[in-house]
Amino acid sequence: MKNQFVALEHHISREIIGQKKMIERLLIGMLCGGHLLLEGVPGLAKTSAVRVLASGLALRFQRIQFTPDLIPGDITGSDIFLPQEGSFKFVEGPIFNDIILADEINRAPPKVQSALLEAMQEHQVTVGGHTRDLSAVFMVIATQNPLEHEGTYPLPEAQLDRFFLKLHIDYPDAEEELAILHHEQARLSGSVAHPDNPPVMQADTLLMARQAVHKIYLDNMLERYIIALVRATRDPASLDEGLAEWVNRGASPRATLALAQASRARAFLNDRDFVTPDDVVELAFDVLNHRIAPSFAARAAGITPRDIVNRILELIPIP
Repeated sequence: MKNQFVALEHHISREIIGQKKMIERLLIGMLCGGHLLLEGVPGLAKTSAVRVLASGLALRFQRIQFTPDLIPGDITGSDIFLPQEGSFKFVEGPIFNDIILADEINRAPPKVQSALLEAMQEHQVTVGGHTRDLSAVFMVIATQNPLEHEGTYPLPEAQLDRFFLKLHIDYPDAEEELAILHHEQARLSGSVAHPDNPPVMQADTLLMARQAVHKIYLDNMLERYIIALVRATRDPASLDEGLAEWVNRGASPRATLALAQASRARAFLNDRDFVTPDDVVELAFDVLNHRIAPSFAARAAGITPRDIVNRILELIPIP
């Protein structure tokens, strides 16, 4: 089972140069069944990475381009009247797939964004008074551009909290960008051709892997460390008065559950049956950054959620 995740990682890395952190987080999201939000400027392979990930899985994949004129029914589906039969028939929307790529999610109006809330939390959709279940492996991977604000709508806090991880995608370094240049040149010249390989993982294997992740050992000291990190976002004054001035709202208990489960998944990917403090520290920012609301004073001083999480990690000793 672990070998199949190694094969899936190789499948993605063959097309996506660099971005090792993003690839690892995509696999962690798959292992935990958690929804992911990828934030980065255009051209950093966010959409491409999700497409390549989906091609390595024998799962139904659907990309939804979020635009200002989208309506909830375009995502969930709707009841269509059939005149010849004199009755309504429900036509499923794209949400009834396994992996949903919500491209530029912040370009859709709040009504559409809120249509995802039930699906993301309950794995079900209610249309016309009828509730319909979604796939057992259903997950949403959304992208957004942090720079352009014209024609965009901020995601509601309730929806942000339902994202398991929020990843900030950075620019590649010089060597990685050179490798991207050579890879694209080889692809365009036809000197490198990748045959269409069959998917490396089936849905039942993914579900078995998720069960295996639940069994990864998490020591009681690390459980308390995770709780301390999350609670520090709610009561920063207990750690440092300066930190208290930076935080307006802290993370919910969903953050505690997400950090514990993500740490287990990282241990699984590193072929360990136990979680280490490094797993928790490595994932703390991705779990907490979108669940922390910096105060006005923090924003005015240029203090970011990363600064807040880093300060909390400095103040709370690692067990």
